[in-house]
Amino acid sequence: MTGHVETNEAHRTSPPGRGIFDPQLLDRCISCGFCLPACPTYAVSQDEGSSPRGRITLMRALETGRLDEDDPRLREESSFCLGCRACEPVCPAGVQYGDLLEEWRDHQWRGRHRPPLAQVLMMVAERTPLLRAMGVVRRHARTAPRPADTSLMLGCFERGLYPGLSWTVRTLLPDIAVPAQQGCCGALHAHNGESERGRELARRLGEELPGVIVTTAGGCAAHLAGVLGRDRVHELSEHLAKTGAAPVGEVTVDGRRARVAIQDSCHLRNGLRVFAEPRALISTVAEFVPVTGDDSCCGSAGTYSLLRPRDSRRILDPKLDAFEAAAVDYVVAVNPGCLRQLQTGLRRRGSAIRAVHLADLLAAAAGGRPLPRGVPWRVPRILTRLGRGSRQRGAARSTDGWSA
Repeated sequence: MTGHVETNEAHRTSPPGRGIFDPQLLDRCISCGFCLPACPTYAVSQDEGSSPRGRITLMRALETGRLDEDDPRLREESSFCLGCRACEPVCPAGVQYGDLLEEWRDHQWRGRHRPPLAQVLMMVAERTPLLRAMGVVRRHARTAPRPADTSLMLGCFERGLYPGLSWTVRTLLPDIAVPAQQGCCGALHAHNGESERGRELARRLGEELPGVIVTTAGGCAAHLAGVLGRDRVHELSEHLAKTGAAPVGEVTVDGRRARVAIQDSCHLRNGLRVFAEPRALISTVAEFVPVTGDDSCCGSAGTYSLLRPRDSRRILDPKLDAFEAAAVDYVVAVNPGCLRQLQTGLRRRGSAIRAVHLADLLAAAAGGRPLPRGVPWRVPRILTRLGRGSRQRGAARSTDGWSA
């Protein structure tokens, strides 16, 4: 896998294969190695096979029949990959690795080969009545059906984990519609071996939500934008920047401006190239502190932290060390999965740093209120056990001072 002969041969045009991958996508990789320093799993393993070009070599072996679907290395690497797409911005050949990974998992994770926990979560996410019931219990924001220029996407599990976030967005964007009858965007399916179902759910959500869809989940934003079009989907910080909304006030700690770092959403940064906007907003209301590695994956990666918790912690722990060394007061997340990952990791080590969503930081600055301290729902232990088994087998509701 690490030899020059194999990687040089691998980037030549692939012979006719099994039709698993789009040959134009597969042949674009020239095995240059620019992706290696950007890949979190290569950083922790130092194994060429756990890098993007190494995995593309495995994909080619699968496509040409040199490896069978049940090959242990294929099963392991299709799961070990975070899907963070950090390799894409640094690739001189423009390899669309995210699309290749989806095609790989569509084939590799069929039927009994799909992690049971991922299957359970997808089954829950695509049942809209169940999602609505979750919202009723957790009491997220909602508005009566009406024509609107913008709609807030609630997120399938975000409405249960962080219901207060939707109320916070409504304080920042009072005119935004929040239809209660909305389903999953399909990102969960696209990343777990059912990409066509993921696109179908995204199209359905596009029909359910009027106007521009605003989301507080970076991963959902990237998936939705890929299906519905870039003009139809805005992540929150991007929407505030595009509409000229300006935050006011500031967040303070002990009489000084709070020191605030950020954890990027991988798909938001690497897929949609949105990363300057949240940093600019933070700088307006606090002292923004750049931290080495704030642009790399935190190990949440959708279902990854549940399917592979040990590997997830290997990715997360150095980042937490860096945040603590920078002596920040808060770490801002722009994705609920990242927020949960950071909160869990910081709580586990008893850190004084608190992780908050960008919307809550901005609302707290404008309203002069302390940031929320509520503990979100924890994922039930039975789901964690399902994830382990699969590895063994393979905010406040009012804010003044926001201007637009």
